[in-house]
Amino acid sequence: MLGILQRGFMQGLNLTWTLGKVIFPVTLLVTILRYTPVIPWLMDILTPMMKYIGLPGEAAVPLVIGNLLSLYAGIGAIISFDFTIKEVFIMAIMLSFSHNLIIESSVASKVGVKWWIVVGIRIMLALSSAFMISTFWKGGSDLAKYGFISKSEQLPEGWGNIILEGLQTAFLSIVQLALIVIPLMIVMQYFRELGWMNKLSSLFAPGMKFLGMEKNASVTLVAGLVIGLAYGAGVMIQAIKEDGVSKKDMYLALIFLVSCHAVIEDTLVFIPLGIPVWPLLIIRITTAIILTATISFIWKRSAARRKEIKHDHTYDSI
Repeated sequence: MLGILQRGFMQGLNLTWTLGKVIFPVTLLVTILRYTPVIPWLMDILTPMMKYIGLPGEAAVPLVIGNLLSLYAGIGAIISFDFTIKEVFIMAIMLSFSHNLIIESSVASKVGVKWWIVVGIRIMLALSSAFMISTFWKGGSDLAKYGFISKSEQLPEGWGNIILEGLQTAFLSIVQLALIVIPLMIVMQYFRELGWMNKLSSLFAPGMKFLGMEKNASVTLVAGLVIGLAYGAGVMIQAIKEDGVSKKDMYLALIFLVSCHAVIEDTLVFIPLGIPVWPLLIIRITTAIILTATISFIWKRSAARRKEIKHDHTYDSI
């Protein structure tokens, strides 16, 4: 048992180092950019486009901040303005699909999936869902009530303090990463060496088959659903090495998770904004299932067609 603990701990350290090399510099850079003219410049560009998704120009502020930083930063920006329930709901669904883009997409690329695929899917889902809600939902015109969320934030003074805050934020991100990844890897090691992994995979096998994946990708999917895309990437990396998860299944799992990850946390954080969260959760899960199953079907058809063409070419050559 001690050997399992040691092996799991070392795997956790290795994954923390692998992911930390991405998270630390990106977190430092984005934190510093927050206090530069870059973010206001992006807001100025996006403000005229807001009307096409049913949002006022001020909505560009939380959307830019949430996409560059975190979901919590986006929520903090939302409460700085007076929005209607419908506007807050649109921003909530957009940020649930598309937040913390730089860090999460960079980490996801460590799995072997191109970062622009992750970013493209998340932005596409955010924009399309916002357009549909804006078009078909005619209610929600009352002002949103934000409850007891504090709006105050003390800004650092001077570049020295800004860089210090960036270093502190980046360091705390690595600490948080280690506190999540190391225990998770220890648990995963116990699951593998005690034979529990096969039982868990069998439990989720029917759902995995519907999504077009083998059952050995189930742990990866569950981890991402519970703890999020960035931290779930650690489980994905390990799954490729030890569980024999194929490239196709890894792509499908990541496509599912870019649509729907950290469903518990990402749903609960919107409750204080005074919007209906159950529709938010249902939209995310339904979108993830439909998108993944559709891409899986197209993938299988394309693979079958390539195989057929190759077979015909071989036959003709003979």
